[in-house]
Amino acid sequence: MNVDIQKVEKGDEYFHIRFNEPEMFDKIRTPDWADTLSDSVSEGSEVRMGQMKDSDDWTVQAFLIKKTVGENKAKQKAKKIVEKIES
Repeated sequence: MNVDIQKVEKGDEYFHIRFNEPEMFDKIRTPDWADTLSDSVSEGSEVRMGQMKDSDDWTVQAFLIKKTVGENKAKQKAKKIVEKIES
C-alpha cells in the first residue's frame, strides 16, 4: 500500500485525501470496521478501501476528513488512520 498522500482535494464538506488512484481497484467500499477505526482518530471521517485488480487484497484508496480540522491536520489524521489500519 502507498502510505504517501498522492493528492488532496477540497470538497464542500471534506478534504479528499488520496493515497492510491481509484483506477487501481476493481471495487471501492467503506467497511464498517474501517469506518469505526477512522472515527476513533477523526470523528465523522470516512475511509475508502479498494480491492486491487486481479487480487483479493484490499487497501486504503482515500479518506474523507471534515474541512473544519484544516488541511494540515487532515493530512496528519489520514496518515494516523493508515498506521492504525496497517497495525
